[in-house]
Amino acid sequence: MLLALDFDGVISDSAPESFAVGLMTYVESVSDSAFIDPLAGFSVHHAPRLASVQSHPLYASFIALMPLGNRAEDFGVVLRALEAGEPIHTQQDYDRWRATVDPSWLDSFHRAFYQVRTRLSTNDPKGWCGLMGPYREFVDILRRRSSEVILTIATAKDRRSVEMLLQEYGIADLFPADRVLDKETGVHKDAHLTALRDTFGVPVDQMVFIDDKLNHLDVVSRLGVRCGLAAWGYNGQREADLARRAGHAVLELDSAEQLLFD
Repeated sequence: MLLALDFDGVISDSAPESFAVGLMTYVESVSDSAFIDPLAGFSVHHAPRLASVQSHPLYASFIALMPLGNRAEDFGVVLRALEAGEPIHTQQDYDRWRATVDPSWLDSFHRAFYQVRTRLSTNDPKGWCGLMGPYREFVDILRRRSSEVILTIATAKDRRSVEMLLQEYGIADLFPADRVLDKETGVHKDAHLTALRDTFGVPVDQMVFIDDKLNHLDVVSRLGVRCGLAAWGYNGQREADLARRAGHAVLELDSAEQLLFD
């Protein structure tokens, strides 16, 4: 079996870092943003403390919309919606709102986000890593079961960040370079899974893909790959219900090992 794992929201509890970097990028991109005042304590020179990120007045609203996006530019789309007071409750609401955003702004935000992330992680690597702890119970499962499967990562994150965090989590040895496909592989996760199928010669019915975003699961499942929603991050009942309705497994930390391996 080949097990393909998204990184953010599956292995890494990365939402606080995504919010902090996204907000710093946003106020650089939108000079008249009203979010500049609440940005106190956020700097590319020193990472904010985890508690200050999680208590930020925008954080809970940002997290509620995170599952609806795909890539770094979607953090900007979410922040634009919050600043505009746009009511977004469903994937359809989000997709309609995103379609109103200038594609050139999306491209610019995407590039700027990774520049801000690189500056922060270079200037304060310890503080930056401190914003992204692992889902330790799941990491322990991967360590116990690593000899039974081909473990791979299929992520929209950049390779540099993934490699730094795998070292920090103590599991870099489980994911050699050819088993980590990052954002350069493609915009949609079916490109990642197709590349993994071709590289390792594993039939799609022997591949399992775990992600925390429903839209990724929906795309990959069309290949014939079995899919599961990681429910240990920031997904709520809305996402769990939609996943089951679409035929995806819903994995909790106390059931993931049995569902995946037994």
